[in-house]
Amino acid sequence: MLPSQRATLVKNIAHELGFAFVGIARAERMDEEARRLEAWLRQGRHGAMHWMENHFELRTDPTKLVPGAKSVVSLLYNYFPADDSLSREAPKISRYAYGEDYHRVVRDKLRTLFHRLEESLGAAIDGRVFVDSAPVLERDWAKRAGVGWTGKNTLLINPRAGSYFFLAELISDLDLAPDTQIKDYCGTCTACIDACPTEAISPEGYLLDGSKCISYLTIELREAIPAEFAGRMEGWAFGCDICQEVCPWNRFSTPHAEPAFAPHPDLPALSPREMREMTEEVFQRVFQKSAVKRTKFTGLRRNIDFLED
Repeated sequence: MLPSQRATLVKNIAHELGFAFVGIARAERMDEEARRLEAWLRQGRHGAMHWMENHFELRTDPTKLVPGAKSVVSLLYNYFPADDSLSREAPKISRYAYGEDYHRVVRDKLRTLFHRLEESLGAAIDGRVFVDSAPVLERDWAKRAGVGWTGKNTLLINPRAGSYFFLAELISDLDLAPDTQIKDYCGTCTACIDACPTEAISPEGYLLDGSKCISYLTIELREAIPAEFAGRMEGWAFGCDICQEVCPWNRFSTPHAEPAFAPHPDLPALSPREMREMTEEVFQRVFQKSAVKRTKFTGLRRNIDFLED
């Protein structure tokens, strides 16, 4: 089978499993991206996410993660909800966390993809699958694979469907025909820069100070939220979608078709007041399978209390 035929096979199976877009890049060290990451870390823009300083070579060279790797398959899985009311009234929850934790849902689909490829090719594949679970520069690989460009808000944007996607990868020894990168279509737009209430995006765009991002403050930061952000959180209690909400390309977003991403039945029924007065028992019941559990009850309580101060 030719590399182009294997690439088509990968994409066909991935689409059957629900992945919206699939692209392929050659597995090689990312020299330019490595220099950019090094500078970003040196400037301390990762805040308290010290784990980002670890495994630098693994992050920038897929052949260190998977020896003998020849290709990186980048896949996009839609999570845009049909009803996004949970992100409209405080305390707000980021759209990606409405339903079950995407790590498990998407990883299961990746494993199915892997096994079906082995069955179709009649041979074992030396490779690994990833979904925000290892030192992989996901957006950079998706950009290289041609499934989008990195927007001024630093998120991956697909010209046909916007940015409400989970990113995933299959790094393997499969020899696959690579795709071509697409151009940047942000143009002169500064909507995301202008809308960010904490000024986390640089004035020129394409650079995010993670330590100022509301998603970081409400999820990654374990200490108290700095007082300088009081009154600037725009009602977000877990994550933040502001830079996506204002992005013109997200007018092309369409609702996902993944049952696992539907919110727990009790979640939409909670009033803003009930959210603010939530007990740990309710938290455990409503968010037991959600990514919100990552912040724990104490973290969500801290975030909600900070909004009230």
